[in-house]
Amino acid sequence: MNVQIITIGDELLIGQVVDTNSAWMGQELDKAGFRVIRRTAVGDVEKDILEAIGAAINCVQIVLLTGGIGPTKDDITQKTLCKYFDSELYFSEEVYANIIHLFDQSGRTVNELTRAQAMVPRKCTVIQNKTGTAPCTWFEKDGKILVSMPGVPYEMKWLMTNEIIPRLKKKFGRDIFIRHKTTWTSGFTESALAMQLAGFEEQLPPFVKLAYLPQPGLIRLRLSACGKNGEQESEQVITALNEKLHKLIAGHILATEDKAIEEQMGEALLAKGLTMGTAESCTGGRIASMLTAIPGSSRYFAGGVVSYSNDVKRRVLGVSEEDLSRYGAVSRPVVEQMSAGAIRVLGCDCAVSTSGIAGPDGGTPEKPAGTVWIAAAYKGKVVARQHRFAGIREMNIVRASNMALLALLELIRKA
Repeated sequence: MNVQIITIGDELLIGQVVDTNSAWMGQELDKAGFRVIRRTAVGDVEKDILEAIGAAINCVQIVLLTGGIGPTKDDITQKTLCKYFDSELYFSEEVYANIIHLFDQSGRTVNELTRAQAMVPRKCTVIQNKTGTAPCTWFEKDGKILVSMPGVPYEMKWLMTNEIIPRLKKKFGRDIFIRHKTTWTSGFTESALAMQLAGFEEQLPPFVKLAYLPQPGLIRLRLSACGKNGEQESEQVITALNEKLHKLIAGHILATEDKAIEEQMGEALLAKGLTMGTAESCTGGRIASMLTAIPGSSRYFAGGVVSYSNDVKRRVLGVSEEDLSRYGAVSRPVVEQMSAGAIRVLGCDCAVSTSGIAGPDGGTPEKPAGTVWIAAAYKGKVVARQHRFAGIREMNIVRASNMALLALLELIRKA
């Protein structure tokens, strides 16, 4: 079944709020065997919402809306849906009872604006929202489904997981099977990897696609099989192709599951019972942030030092004043001492360090903007490498962070 997601809200169009709903919904629908073919964002304008719904209904079997059903004046989705489905709003005692229950639990009092959320389109099936006051509405017309949900992420996720996806499965079944195999690689540019795999891609069957998902310094390859071949047959085909793919890129594989570099790092540390730390200059704590975003990272991440100034490099990490003066902060001796200092100061088993010129300013002919030195230290061994990145400041920081984790990951795996 093909699906289109429509997100509603001016805040999405002006970039004030990032649309994370669509990404999460796409992932969960894919797992359930539903194919998202289009995502659309519209503002809080009736005409734009109606046009988006009309275009979607003509193209797909299932339309999922999020946003625009709160208690404020700009929440016009319910009224707009009434107009599209030639319906009217009515007061739902069932929805109001749910609102009262939620407010009683938190000790709040229902006001008129909140009470108005019990007004729902008459020509819909109301699905109770157990995590918020805005109800979910389900419409069916000419074999098509339209579902309107709140835009609050945790409310939408509860409804999708507990109500919407189960109902869609029951109604449409799973006659189409979607299977993915993801491989993380390093050591290739995207174009070089595409050339390496050109022959492989040409031989793929029509129902299998290979996608390149580059990140700074890393590339994910995703093999996808989509068709009515049957679950077992789809799995067998994509597994065989994945094995062939791995032979073609042997020596460049980081992971054979869809796990980010920081997740791979955490698993490697846990497997060996190790702890790590960071000493960051140009990356400004990004590596530590990547690691601590993972639940349970306290088991292996000791801490980090953001040694942005030379004074902190010297006083906290023990970097030689002589080496700072002679070689500069962006140099092999300095990052080697930074990583060793992090292990000493933080009491961990291994560490990474970064020092560079992220740009756009601060470069010299000898060390242009984008020059970054990275070191990784483990078991008394320190490896350091200079990188010359050519992106904008933010991209250089991301790339340096990825490359630092990759350096330590390779050092640990080879030990």
